Amino acid sequence: MAGGPSTPELVAAVTRAGGMGFLAGGYRTPAQLADQITRTRALTGGSIGVNLFVVSRNDVDADELEDYRQELKYYADRYGIEVGAHKWDDDAWQEKLDVIRDLRPDLVSFTFDCPEADVLHELTTLGIHTAVTVTSTSEAVTAAGRGARILVVQGPDAGGHRATFDPAADPGTDALPELITAIRNTVDLPLIAGGGISTRQQVEAILGTGAAAVHVGTALLLADEAGTTPAHRSALHDPAFTETKVTRAFTGRPARGLRNKFMDDHERPGHAYPQIHYITAPLRAAAARNNDLQALHLWAGTGYRTTRTGPAADIIADLAP
Repeated sequence: MAGGPSTPELVAAVTRAGGMGFLAGGYRTPAQLADQITRTRALTGGSIGVNLFVVSRNDVDADELEDYRQELKYYADRYGIEVGAHKWDDDAWQEKLDVIRDLRPDLVSFTFDCPEADVLHELTTLGIHTAVTVTSTSEAVTAAGRGARILVVQGPDAGGHRATFDPAADPGTDALPELITAIRNTVDLPLIAGGGISTRQQVEAILGTGAAAVHVGTALLLADEAGTTPAHRSALHDPAFTETKVTRAFTGRPARGLRNKFMDDHERPGHAYPQIHYITAPLRAAAARNNDLQALHLWAGTGYRTTRTGPAADIIADLAP
């Protein structure tokens, strides 16, 4: 839930309701992340988690990226802005690890790749539980081999970015229950599972597969405490949106959101993350300001139709078995 929906207020509310709230470290500066952890600690004495991106270096075609920039000038001209410049960075990886070392949240999860073994070992010795998000048995074996203490199993119905280690690969399509079973038969670690879970019945079914816990994101997008933009909130209940779709058009990594014109008009191959993220970032910000839902990344899982408004505690109570 990087990019706004995850707030200290939401995290604290989920924790106080009996879950474990997670702060999204992605796209935050290290100083912002430290501030959010501190603010969350002031709101709850319960356990909290932080999610960090593990961004791998890539080899991309600069000419293709420039062609994409030119392709998107239509939107920039419409909004009176400039298309973003493409660049690569690691989302301040080392600096954010320093924040984690200093403030020591109870659990840190990693998405997009698996940290090296020495990182996972160091965090474990500091008393911080570590989890790695996986989408296949091979990724699970890698994470377990490097010392992850928990695996977060992400199924194909999840909203937002798929956590596939290889961003150039097509994400797996195995249904979440089958994926959980395959990973349980391969590695002996606690599993937290999610992706498209939006009802109590689904929670019960996933727990019945042997998962130790479930995680939800889309189900909390309309919570009072969430930082979800007004445009995104309105889209989730807009009957004009009838399905979700996985796209690379907004960031270069496969991600699921409400299907709109931008997705359909800009099919993207490849693995240019975060370069495309930076190209489209100004356009997406302008689309949000202008409530242009057909040009905005509206991340959502397949269970988005059951999202509800209200306090996060009530939403968690509705989901708890």
